[in-house]
Amino acid sequence: MRQFVVVVVVVTAAAAAVVVVVVVEVVVVIVVVVVIVVVVVEVVTAAAAVVVAVVIVVKVVVVVAVVVVVVVVVVVVVVVVAAATAEVAAGSVIKK
Repeated sequence: MRQFVVVVVVVTAAAAAVVVVVVVEVVVVIVVVVVIVVVVVEVVTAAAAVVVAVVIVVKVVVVVAVVVVVVVVVVVVVVVVAAATAEVAAGSVIKK
């Protein structure tokens, strides 16, 4: 009878140990999955930040390009008007 009790206790202890190991393994898998999800979220967040930065840089470049074009057009118009004015003035002086 005593041996039967010992066997039952040992089997029960072994079963409990197996349950504990399985629970620990499940917890480890859950932790690994959570870590992977956190890493993926961080990577996606970083990628989104890079995209936002690129969009901002593109907008700045476009604005600078527009400003440069406007300045060039204004300078060309001023030079053409000044040249035309000087030519007209020179023509007026010559005709007199």
